[in-house]
Amino acid sequence: MKYLTPTLTLAACLSSQAGTDTWFTPLTESAAVVAPNALEELSEPWVAPEGISQKNILSLREIEDSILSPTSSIIRAAGAGKSASMFDMIAYDPTGNFLFIPHETPWGAGVSRLNLYTCENNILFQGNGLGAQGNWSADYGAFDPARFTPNGTVIAGEEWTAEGRIIEIMNPYAAPEDIVIRELDSIANVAHEGIGFSEKYNDTIYYVDEWNSGSIYKFVMATPGIYTTGQTFVLKIDAFAGVAADYYNDPSNASATRVGAATWIPITDVTGNPLPGITDPFRNGPTNDPRSNSDTRGGRVAADDIGGTPFGRPEDIEIQILPNGNEVIYFTATSENRVYTIETMEETTSARWKRVGRRWVWCPETTTRDKASVRVFVDANDTPRNLGHASTTGVLNSPDNLAQDALGNIYIIEDAPNGSATGGDIWFIRDLDNDGVAESIDHFLSIRVDGSEATGMVFNPFFAEEFAICVQHPDSTDLANVPNGLGDAIWMFNVTHVPNQNFVNQLRAAAE
Repeated sequence: MKYLTPTLTLAACLSSQAGTDTWFTPLTESAAVVAPNALEELSEPWVAPEGISQKNILSLREIEDSILSPTSSIIRAAGAGKSASMFDMIAYDPTGNFLFIPHETPWGAGVSRLNLYTCENNILFQGNGLGAQGNWSADYGAFDPARFTPNGTVIAGEEWTAEGRIIEIMNPYAAPEDIVIRELDSIANVAHEGIGFSEKYNDTIYYVDEWNSGSIYKFVMATPGIYTTGQTFVLKIDAFAGVAADYYNDPSNASATRVGAATWIPITDVTGNPLPGITDPFRNGPTNDPRSNSDTRGGRVAADDIGGTPFGRPEDIEIQILPNGNEVIYFTATSENRVYTIETMEETTSARWKRVGRRWVWCPETTTRDKASVRVFVDANDTPRNLGHASTTGVLNSPDNLAQDALGNIYIIEDAPNGSATGGDIWFIRDLDNDGVAESIDHFLSIRVDGSEATGMVFNPFFAEEFAICVQHPDSTDLANVPNGLGDAIWMFNVTHVPNQNFVNQLRAAAE
């Protein structure tokens, strides 16, 4: 089969959308959770508005039973129960032909690749499982994000187990036996989840540390397109007067300012060497509290060293260009029940003569990107729900992942229900005036699979009416308790037949 060749250009990625009005009839309640392997889990795990279809395209059981393809393979980490496969923040390739699945297993983690045309899934690489005994030299744990990079590679980051590494797949289209990987030592070791490439600057990567004293990071490459060398920065709110190493809600930080004018503070020089007095941010280590441990992942400690502002479990990020030309980074703060925005601020210094010692030196015009402005985009307690529509009894609970459609609309995926009787929700964010403060969050989808959460919602870059979502760690993954369980799965949604055809036409036009 012949596949389209990815063509990655900055111009193709730029978006200047303020989003659209609500294009569906919002739900009025969260779904009730059903029993494992119930008909709903097998055929329609989400409650969805009119006209949105859903179909299963991959499940753990189908691969292991060779229903899809006898040559398929999938990760099931030995002894991990319902966490044995853990499909997480999946990534499309630019053609829409493939999905790359990071497996957030506690040990034996890896990445698999789903061919959407042949329905074949293959493990591209996987750790040896010895992390269960604390040996991470040839093992990986808790791959949460996967991202297809502008260089045509795939990166995956370790979150809550293993050592906080970023692994890059250099040839993601190759046969599994030919796959080449490397560790990106230039990205600080933290609890990785949200990571993304700038939409405006071809030398910048943003990422977060998922911790209750978690910071926001920026990596600026020494040479655009070369991920191995560059300078790392941490975000600090200028007015923050709390304690960087403490949790966001500790008494020392409970009333501290964490919005407003901000500055990106360097923790390394331009070639990646830690600055004097800064802990090595690239030190491997567990995701623990540096206040009581000396082996914590280095990126977390380095952020504390320079007073990086702590947030409550930053998880996912999305990036876009605002109509004013500035770049904005959206990030969830799960423990805070909030979504924040970071708007970049460029400062231009005019060309001038500058005296250096006894000499006058001509300094050309320069532009810096060290300044930013941070706002609360969505707050579970303050942002209206279903404004102008029938109300919902659903509430925003632990915002985890974010997604963005071709028109720039942002969606929130909850870190729920896990063990509750009420399903986790997905919300559409309405910000028509583009002021960085949502007018409403509108109830979009609700999952009803027992013991699970929705994760990895991602829109098809080639066919804008489609998006995929994972069902992660359902009870049915644990075969000891649910024999022949469906397990972790990926579902494909299509909005082609929603009543609001104007929205569908806008999506199609934006993707062309």
